[in-house]
Amino acid sequence: MQIAIDFKIEDLLCVTPALAVFFASLVPLTIKVFRGNQEPNTLASLVYALIGLIGAAVLAVVIGSGATGSYYFANALVLDGLATFSTLMIIAITGLCLILAREHNATNGHQFSEFIFLMMNASVGMMVLSWSNDLIVTFIGIEIMSLCLYLLIALSHEERMSKEAAFKYFLLGSFASAIFLYGVALIFGSAQTTYINEIMEIAPELSAASYIFLMGIVLTILGFCFKVAIVPFHAWTPDVYEGSPTPVTAYMASGVKLVTFIAFLRLVAGDYLATELTGNFIEVLQWLAVFTMLAGNIAAILQNSLKRMLAYSSIAHSGYALMGIIASAVGGTNFLGASGVVFYVMSYAIMTIGALGVVCLLEKEHDSIILVDDLSGLAKRNPWAAFCFTIFLLSLAGLPPTVGFFGKLFIFSAAIKQGFFWLAVWGMIASAISVYYYLRPIVLMYMKDEPGVSVASHYKLSHVTVTLMAAFVLLCGLFTSPIYQYVSNALNTLM
Repeated sequence: MQIAIDFKIEDLLCVTPALAVFFASLVPLTIKVFRGNQEPNTLASLVYALIGLIGAAVLAVVIGSGATGSYYFANALVLDGLATFSTLMIIAITGLCLILAREHNATNGHQFSEFIFLMMNASVGMMVLSWSNDLIVTFIGIEIMSLCLYLLIALSHEERMSKEAAFKYFLLGSFASAIFLYGVALIFGSAQTTYINEIMEIAPELSAASYIFLMGIVLTILGFCFKVAIVPFHAWTPDVYEGSPTPVTAYMASGVKLVTFIAFLRLVAGDYLATELTGNFIEVLQWLAVFTMLAGNIAAILQNSLKRMLAYSSIAHSGYALMGIIASAVGGTNFLGASGVVFYVMSYAIMTIGALGVVCLLEKEHDSIILVDDLSGLAKRNPWAAFCFTIFLLSLAGLPPTVGFFGKLFIFSAAIKQGFFWLAVWGMIASAISVYYYLRPIVLMYMKDEPGVSVASHYKLSHVTVTLMAAFVLLCGLFTSPIYQYVSNALNTLM
């Protein structure tokens, strides 16, 4: 049997940002090989990586400037405004987390070239995931991203917690991948296709007539729920986030959540889940969102480890984003829900990189655990760090005029417009609960004189990164309208 492969030069041009990132990731590793396995200067390695990322960003802008929802590689990949936006966000997140990693004790050492290679190839997997129009390619993107993350976590200099975290993530991630792939198999068995655009066309009929198709959709969505830590698939998150090097935690909390929700959105955007047969499943998703918001925020109150507190906070924010996914999945005015999800995960990425960047500044040893109580008196020891951390915490709580406030506003507005009033009320209750544990570090920093940890003054690049994130949180909050309009325009081809 002969298989005809219709390869076009346009296909190669479509993936040039990912190719640029991949080849740039090889540079530090190749230099290390030719130096007899001697680690090159870490700053030089970082510069090579950043040059590659900047080049990839330029290519993404040039190629994406004419993006109209065109399909490539036999319709397996789609290049539209959402793909371009997600590519630029992935590149920015990768660059910022590499800067944090270069100065962090758990990642800056004799394996920094390998660290760069793994993180940049994880970003390649993220790009494939965000561009995918084929569920098999989606699975491939998830696995490229996940395998690199397993190794990144285990690569830490910390001897016990990171290895335990990597093993837990690998084991549970394997189960989630199996569930996702089984769902894809059921979808293919009933729909005879794995292309998302074709599935959406025939899904209204299949979802009303085929329980096999419905079960496939359910299992596929459960696979996504694990990746973004939706209750009850969240148990891995606090252990993995705490055991990972903090720059890797920032990368996972921002990048993985961003691209997974975008892939999630590509699958469910439309109205085929609004049929009578799937109505109960939509109700289940609503309860999952409620439990995720409440469980994440209530558990965060009980934490004294700063990273575990932010890990449970991440779980709660997944619940907020799931509200937007639900709003985009029931038809009607789903455009507001989709744009709300994308804007929210973008704003969350900025906030969480900044917050965990402050944690990086406080961790002077690779095996140190920063407690919330350790922040006591930080405003006197380092007013700048305390001020930046306050901005991030207030934004995570959703207080104006930060970008976090507008992110929640768009999500709640989408839910209300689709008739999910009770879901929006639960979201507001969960947000009110979260204010307690977000204000607790602020009170300790400004109103306690007890001795605590100090900021590492020699982490110059990390200081710049945290400052930029704090500025973005405020500027994106003050100038929300043009940013939200850009996000909305990027989603035109999706809807």
